[in-house]
Amino acid sequence: MDLSIGEVAQRSGLSVHALRFYEREGLFANPVRRLANGRRIYHEEDLEWLAICTRLRSSGMSLATIRQYIELARGGPGNEHERLELLRAHERQVEEQVRELERTLEVMRYKVRIYEDHLARGEADGLWNPSRAAKPAPAEPQDAPTTNAR
Repeated sequence: MDLSIGEVAQRSGLSVHALRFYEREGLFANPVRRLANGRRIYHEEDLEWLAICTRLRSSGMSLATIRQYIELARGGPGNEHERLELLRAHERQVEEQVRELERTLEVMRYKVRIYEDHLARGEADGLWNPSRAAKPAPAEPQDAPTTNAR
């Protein structure tokens, strides 16, 4: 079934502008076909690839690496090991991102517990406030009399 760029945009969640960008950058697995009048025509496999491609992008894969993967895939049989290594390398990067996000989540959970605890005790004013950072106590005048009644 032929799909227009508008239909692909609606079904993929990408804008028409993004679809044109993906085409310009050579990020479609198959070249985008056009009718005699120049209108772009897409197919279901284009939508399937866009779903994969947008996941690769959202996971941090560079456009250059996606392009490299596509070129390998377009090359056909014989380079599967290269494609696999490319995917494994990205998998390792994503796993490290997940670990970093887990560390960040622990910090956020810690901060939430502190706020919850302070609010529950009615001590929210004791939470750190950069505009009320500890200021040095004013110095006593040098000629002030010293007494024990401080």
